[in-house]
Amino acid sequence: MYIVLIAIAFLLLIIAATGIRIVRPYERGLIERLGKFKKEVKSGLHFIIPFFDRMIKVDMREHVIDVPPQEVITKDNVVVVVDAVIYYEVTDAFKSVYNVSNFEFATIKLAQTNLRNVIGELELDQTLTSRESINTKLRTVLDEATDKWGIRITRVEIKKIDPPKDIMEAMSKQMKAERTKRAAILEAEGIRQSEILKAEGEKQAAILKAEGEAEAIKRVAEANKYRLIAEAEGQALAIANVFKAIHEGNPTNDLIAIRYLETLKEIANGQATKIFLPLETSSVLSSVGAIAELFKDSQVKEQKKPEEKKEK
Repeated sequence: MYIVLIAIAFLLLIIAATGIRIVRPYERGLIERLGKFKKEVKSGLHFIIPFFDRMIKVDMREHVIDVPPQEVITKDNVVVVVDAVIYYEVTDAFKSVYNVSNFEFATIKLAQTNLRNVIGELELDQTLTSRESINTKLRTVLDEATDKWGIRITRVEIKKIDPPKDIMEAMSKQMKAERTKRAAILEAEGIRQSEILKAEGEKQAAILKAEGEAEAIKRVAEANKYRLIAEAEGQALAIANVFKAIHEGNPTNDLIAIRYLETLKEIANGQATKIFLPLETSSVLSSVGAIAELFKDSQVKEQKKPEEKKEK
């Protein structure tokens, strides 16, 4: 009898233990009773009625879905292989369970479909250079479509876009040609800039040289000007002094005639074969004649003196 009671008690404990549920902090629990939704519970220890209640746990953390590579045709009819990654998180546990049977599978198929639509509107060059735009469009479209599933698409990233092999080779040749062109342009631009700078330098040097020569000529001319002015002032002062001295000395015509003869002597000592005398020479020569008469009279007087002495 005791054994039967112990067995019943042990069975009741086992049944009670099956009714204990632990919900973690990143989970939500959905409790159903007899196939009908009863309530949603948060993290912690919860009890359900065995055989009548059932708890469905939903992970609320952010998840990642790897979209398998697929072939997509661009607007210019080029087939490219696109591989993408989707990041999502559950915002409503009830909708994620009761509004869609398998939201991960549904999200993958939805991403593949919209990936074809988005890339189909772009040409190959735009597809390769507009990844950020493609990511934004896909995230917007997927987020709107999965909102009724209680899922929020946080990010969509295009991992790679692989064009056909022949297109890759053509793009490689084009890129190489473009780089060669840029190198040639840069080299030509460098040579042109170098020649311009060289010409500018020579021009500046010539200008500076001309300005220096002009300044030197100007200064030399000013020095000559000051020298001539000083000489002229000196000569004027000397003439004025001579003129003053002559007038103060009150020279006679005889003295002036003698000085004139001395000047004529200095003129005659030159290398000139012809000498032009001024018009006033007649008056000077008359003075010279008067001087000669004076000399003759003095000589006659000197000759007479000895004779008078002899007579005596």
